[in-house]
Amino acid sequence: MSAQKYRKAGIVSPVSKEHAMRATACWTIGLVALILANASNLIGEQEKMKQEPTKMQGVKRLLVVTHTAGFRHTDSIEMGEKILAELAQQSGHFTVSYCRTADEVQKMLTPEYLNENQFDGVIFLNTTGDIGIPDLKAFLEWLKGGKAFIGIHAATDTYHNRPEYIEMIGGEFAYHGQQTKVRARVEDRKHPAVAHLGAEWEIFDEIYLFKENTRDKVKVLLSLDQHPDDGTPNAGKPGDYLLAWCRDYGKGRVFYTALGHRIDVWQNPAYQKHLLGGIEWALRLR
Repeated sequence: MSAQKYRKAGIVSPVSKEHAMRATACWTIGLVALILANASNLIGEQEKMKQEPTKMQGVKRLLVVTHTAGFRHTDSIEMGEKILAELAQQSGHFTVSYCRTADEVQKMLTPEYLNENQFDGVIFLNTTGDIGIPDLKAFLEWLKGGKAFIGIHAATDTYHNRPEYIEMIGGEFAYHGQQTKVRARVEDRKHPAVAHLGAEWEIFDEIYLFKENTRDKVKVLLSLDQHPDDGTPNAGKPGDYLLAWCRDYGKGRVFYTALGHRIDVWQNPAYQKHLLGGIEWALRLR
């Protein structure tokens, strides 16, 4: 019987039935393929999301502390925050967050907060005085556990009343004279904080002098062989004056530079490389 006769008789043609079954099968196969493709894409996205934290695991976190309880280097702190953020971006191996107020010091400079937020170290950017860390000894123990401490300029003008802090940072600020040009000796040409410099580095800044020479306790990176010509009674006298150093501190690392008062120093590419090398060394990235 023809398909037309089947239709007139109200009977479904076997041929039409076969076509319908084939169409249904094709539609089903297409739907399954679409579902599988979407599932594959979803799995791929999930795997990508799982991998993203893994990529970030190699990136260190630093907390930049700028609270002051004494003299405030307002301009250099503001510029320093900007430059440190740029150096972090340039490096790609660490990020920076900020701790700027007394309340934030109380909240953030505790081992509990630092561990919970996965910080690998701190930068004391021109801090001065007793900045109000809730438990300084606990904080120092946190550093000893394998963390990084980077001190810039007035970080040695901080916690004069706490010998344990002075011992950690490696020196205590005594005084400075007029800002002046110095020719610093580079003592370890292989250290990343000074490897970009020649045998000497000429720079104009406010030069800190320290209460004691701690050469026997730290690894000296920059020094002067005479007192800076800063208008003080000792100006120009031969001696051994430290400018930058580093040291191990338990399982942690400490890097300090006395430079960093003037805005143009912060803008100096050689100084920025000095800082970046010291930061990455303290974080064990170099």
